[in-house]
Amino acid sequence: MTVNGEHPDPASTAIAKTRAIVLHPALRQRSAVEDARARVDEACGLAAAIDLDVVHAEHIVVNRPRPSTLFGKGVVERFEALIEGLEADLVIVDHSLSPGQQRNLERAWKTKVIDRTGLILEIFGERARTREGMLQVELAHLTYQKSRLVRSWTHLERQRGGAGFLGGPGETQIEIDRRLIGDRITRLKKELDKVVRTRDLHRAARKRVPYPIVALVGYTNAGKSTLFNYLTESSVHAQDQLFATLDPTMRALELPSRRRVILSDTVGFVSDLPHELVAAFRATLEEVIEADVIIHVRDISHAETEDQKRDVEEVLSRMDIESSDSHPILEALNKVDLLDASARGLMNEPSTSDTAPLLVSGLTGEGTADLIAQIERIISVGRRELGVAVPVADGKTLAWLYRKGEVLAREDGEVETTVTVLLDPADADRLTANNTVRFL
Repeated sequence: MTVNGEHPDPASTAIAKTRAIVLHPALRQRSAVEDARARVDEACGLAAAIDLDVVHAEHIVVNRPRPSTLFGKGVVERFEALIEGLEADLVIVDHSLSPGQQRNLERAWKTKVIDRTGLILEIFGERARTREGMLQVELAHLTYQKSRLVRSWTHLERQRGGAGFLGGPGETQIEIDRRLIGDRITRLKKELDKVVRTRDLHRAARKRVPYPIVALVGYTNAGKSTLFNYLTESSVHAQDQLFATLDPTMRALELPSRRRVILSDTVGFVSDLPHELVAAFRATLEEVIEADVIIHVRDISHAETEDQKRDVEEVLSRMDIESSDSHPILEALNKVDLLDASARGLMNEPSTSDTAPLLVSGLTGEGTADLIAQIERIISVGRRELGVAVPVADGKTLAWLYRKGEVLAREDGEVETTVTVLLDPADADRLTANNTVRFL
């Protein structure tokens, strides 16, 4: 199908965009047409994320993948004419291509070809903002590029203003040999080791506080950043766009009991997430591994929400993260404001489980109070209830009890203030070492 059924009006855009064709190879005939269309739509969304002009998009059934070109001879010949007719600058194949397949398709079609991994790497390259994010993206890019050594990404340099991974216009990938790439990879790994050590120090400092970590994970564009902003009253970049957030953001969140947790917003996942990115972003995603509670934010209004759920669970499984009593994963069914009344009624069944999915809206705030209450219930498991008598003159200890614990009862006397408080085991041990208080 041709997007919008026609070529875009040249007068509608002040700057000419790179014209792209999106192809999704459906490798199994039994795959549902709806699934293939959803994959095409997602690939178009990925292309739009870096401002490409998709002039044609379709899925191709591939019964017997050809080692040389993936697609059959007839498909290759048909698209040779289509590419010329649409004056396409780029073809995106929504699947992994071997270096040989990529080169053969470029020769046959006389235009630039990138696969799904290359497209996602390009998006990450444009979006990363922190030093760690940029290092990780460059490492992933070079690891992917090392086996190819062809003119990758030069078609996009004019859109980045020359701020590419290894240089601007005039310095193409073909000028860089394996030795130079290998040297750069070695240097990047050393720099990343320093960044990871710094992150480990920060994590160790948080553990000494200690504040529980609550990490938001989910499919890209599930609304994690919007929910994060609502809960923490922050202004993290949030946009209806794939991979709007790449660098991790952390903010303090005060619960109704006045207890504080650290909320972490992380990169979104996609199906077939490139292995290069899983490895390169492991340091970033360690915030998820170390989290006390993981909130899986799902776009419940999306037609493929169940498939997206499985994709996220697959990535978490690859990181050896599974739900358990000590590492619970809570589902937040986001964007409930986009559901109609009948859909909401089917999903709004009562449950007594502390980890039951909750309907929420990061945009309107609906359901967020219940979400916060569930977070509090989960992190309160294992807390110790203590009765303590604090001298009236020891205001510092009394303030510490309110800051670190949940005060259930208080009685003020002339000499002592008696409180009943819930504390984490580590804080209870600290209080035990306090010689100024008396335990009841």
